[in-house]
Amino acid sequence: MPHVYSADGTSIGYDRLGDDGPALVLVGGGLDDGTENRPLGEHLATGFRVVNYRRRGRGDSGDGRPYAVEREVEDLAAVIDAAGGRAHLFGASSGGALALEAAAAGLPVDRIAVHEVPYQVDDAMIATWRAYRRELEAALDAGDRDQALTLFMRLAGSSEQDIAGAQAAPVWPALRALAPTLRYDAACLGDGPPPTHRLAMVRQPVLLTTGVTVDPQMAGLPVDFFGAAADAAAAALPDARRHTFPVEGHVADPAVLGPLLTTFFAG
Repeated sequence: MPHVYSADGTSIGYDRLGDDGPALVLVGGGLDDGTENRPLGEHLATGFRVVNYRRRGRGDSGDGRPYAVEREVEDLAAVIDAAGGRAHLFGASSGGALALEAAAAGLPVDRIAVHEVPYQVDDAMIATWRAYRRELEAALDAGDRDQALTLFMRLAGSSEQDIAGAQAAPVWPALRALAPTLRYDAACLGDGPPPTHRLAMVRQPVLLTTGVTVDPQMAGLPVDFFGAAADAAAAALPDARRHTFPVEGHVADPAVLGPLLTTFFAG
């Protein structure tokens, strides 16, 4: 698998999924080692030079310290450079927040699409988010990756039964390996609400997509959680457009999302 080196020397692994068309970089969300976006990338690879990378601390990418969101922006800059110097961006969940931060920082980005970025928009959820960040830091500082994952799943609206099922599933060890990167996702999302002053700096066209309801695995979230977050972010962006799919799914179906992205990125 190819790698690039970020400004701080951290090695970042990526895959090329297409050879023709404009460059398109996929940015993964929480607990994703690059596999979650791959089906979407394969769907889009017929019309784009898709690059699907592993964010730092995930898969075969390094984890240079100390961490800062600025380092992740530099990682993405290195990936864009390897993709040809300019690219469209697609970001899933917290990866969407990182994509928007990268655009605000002035990276050579054309169009940006983000799916269900979990910004917090009401006082109760903002308070819950800030408590989660404190508890997550304490759990990871103590080396308790199981607790960190449990905190994250509760925040995401999973039931205790869902959490117990995940802990007993074969995937749990892989999630434990990724648990330290939950700090990174939290840092990308900041204090919780959309960062309106930075979003105002994003001059590129931005597409914000959501499902009509929350994913069944996130049933504990408010019904329009992601829709409200997307609406608030769109209000702060100079050139935003919204689309709501008639199905739920925090990991969007490539057959549903892919055609919309193809049209949007084509301008």
